Amino acid sequence: MTTNSPSGNGTPDAGNGVEVLRYTAFSDDPAGGNPAGIVPDATGLDDAALLAIAARVGYSETAFLTAPPEGLGESGRAFTMRFFSPLAEVPFCGHATVATAVALAERLGAGDFVFATPVGTVPVTVTESGGTLRATLTSVEPHTEEVAPEAVAEALAALAWPAADLDPGFPVRIAFAGNRHLVLAAATRERLADLDYDFDRLGTLMRSLDLTTVQLVWRESESVFHVRDPFPVGGVVEDPATGAAAAAFGAYLREYGLVGADAVLTLHQGEDLGRPGLLEVGLRAGDPRVRVSGTATRIV
Repeated sequence: MTTNSPSGNGTPDAGNGVEVLRYTAFSDDPAGGNPAGIVPDATGLDDAALLAIAARVGYSETAFLTAPPEGLGESGRAFTMRFFSPLAEVPFCGHATVATAVALAERLGAGDFVFATPVGTVPVTVTESGGTLRATLTSVEPHTEEVAPEAVAEALAALAWPAADLDPGFPVRIAFAGNRHLVLAAATRERLADLDYDFDRLGTLMRSLDLTTVQLVWRESESVFHVRDPFPVGGVVEDPATGAAAAAFGAYLREYGLVGADAVLTLHQGEDLGRPGLLEVGLRAGDPRVRVSGTATRIV
């Protein structure tokens, strides 16, 4: 046990006795949001062991904590963090970061945490109000890039979405805030709700573009969006609540003038899966980074 690993009452992983916590992020209901595994102390585990644990946990991602790089942050509140889906390592995972920060705050108290992730340093602040803990992560610096027309056509074919069903006010782009996500905006809520895609075909395209999810969106109002995230490259048909994609989407909206430089956005995700979650995205003028906030709760 490293000095930075909190004590807790997690369940042991079958076969190796490693403590595994299970939390859902972006919901205060264990039946909502996006479940994440959390291994508070992954010291001494190699990549094969991390992948095997993530596969047994079976969630879209499991976060693994080890001691931080020297000088990263306050002792006991700084960690190195890696993320694994059931199929592969993922560079960054927003919902597992939020879940981990809340789990740590339950043991160490609310306040600031900092995580050294494969994509860079990610600070997280946890606040408490009325007995509820809420985590806000600050993304790495985001960017967007254009997509070749043939790649867009292939994505639409895999989704079985006619091009006419896209919202012409939202350019198709790849957005990054730790991971790469293809942003496609539906013209109607009905189009977004009707998701029955070719898992293998979309996964093949995503691997060719180095995408983590496809961020499917529909705009309800100026600051409210509904989103869905197919995740075949992680072995998951759909991610119920996707913090990294939310950060990337916030940056995309700002870059193309679809929201103001200062904005607070509400993203509804998971409703079509029966696991509703709520993500808040914060944009600040003069700061390119994006903030993503949400609650998390223990799955017993």
